[in-house]
Amino acid sequence: MTTRITGIAELVTNDPAHAHHADPGGRLGVLHDAALIVDGGRVVFAGPVADAPSASSDDLTIDVAGRSVIPGFVDSHNHLVFAGDRTEEFAARMSGQSYSAGGIRTTMTATRAATDDELEENLVHLIDQARRQGTTTLEIKTGYGLTVEDELRALQIIARHSDESTLLAAHIVPPEYADDPDGYVDLIVDEVIPRATTAKWIDVFCDRGAFTPEQTERILAAGKTAGLTPRVHANQLQHGEGLQLAARTGCASADHATHATDEDLAALAAAGTVATLLPGAEFSTRAVYPDARRFLAAGVDLALATDCNPGSSFTNSMPFCLAVAVRDMHFTPAQALHAATAGGARALHRTDVGHLAPGARADFAILDAPSYVQLMYRPGVPLVQRVFLAGEDAH
Repeated sequence: MTTRITGIAELVTNDPAHAHHADPGGRLGVLHDAALIVDGGRVVFAGPVADAPSASSDDLTIDVAGRSVIPGFVDSHNHLVFAGDRTEEFAARMSGQSYSAGGIRTTMTATRAATDDELEENLVHLIDQARRQGTTTLEIKTGYGLTVEDELRALQIIARHSDESTLLAAHIVPPEYADDPDGYVDLIVDEVIPRATTAKWIDVFCDRGAFTPEQTERILAAGKTAGLTPRVHANQLQHGEGLQLAARTGCASADHATHATDEDLAALAAAGTVATLLPGAEFSTRAVYPDARRFLAAGVDLALATDCNPGSSFTNSMPFCLAVAVRDMHFTPAQALHAATAGGARALHRTDVGHLAPGARADFAILDAPSYVQLMYRPGVPLVQRVFLAGEDAH
């Protein structure tokens, strides 16, 4: 059945065909007084209502009465398979303690003790929360089991809910390998990666308290040999070699990138590696925010994601992250929305999501607002009214 969305005051397409010099959103391809037509789960028309093809008597028409429509958010960095929480750690951090990667061990213990059903129930709950806030595509990582069996069961759970599954067995070195971190790298390379048949991505936390550049490169190389595409957590806690390594090894994205030199940015731009910035992490750890203007001036493609995890960024709200990105990372509203949609799609090597051009998946959100700018202008207000996945109402 064909669905026609009419009465759109502002339609964000991210379609270069609609980008023009008079558009303050730049690459957003914003259209006013627009219509969106969906058939077979795909966009078949996105343009001025005056140019829309005639309706059929069988069409379903939804009049949004002067609201705005945006592509669904593409949240390209999430850690959603876990048990327990770290409320006490957060309270302690807000009382003055610093954040370090070691807190992951708390979640590891709870995750290992949880049943498959418990892990999946929590995952579904978090996905549902994200959906209601406009997210239609989620990348989901393992990384809280840190044994062969626990990492593989996490991948199996993820595969039932997302096509974007990431093996992050290299999150931290688990306690049982504290005296033999290279032995844990051997375990990942020899036993986990060869059996990670449902994963699409391989990821490594390359930073203080996690994995060295040499260990990171070995794990990424093994993943690439197994058909997995690399991405990294890099330069979150301090400056290091992670961003240069990401560019050198052809990573799809380098995530966090909190501490970046001009040379790092030049390398990312030359390699075409997306920098995924994660404002929730800086917000929740009281860390210094990276400045988006430096990345953009260097020609680096940017994505915005939530980094939803129980330790350093326990939010799955893309609208919240957009508001923080605009206020504290110096994104313009247009740049932030583009990074959270088309930018996330680029970070996941997806061409079917993150935009509303003809042929795209009909993943979109209707906002109870006349403009997308109100996502940042009215932080904390639940402006996402309805969400559609492949043309179907998600709720």
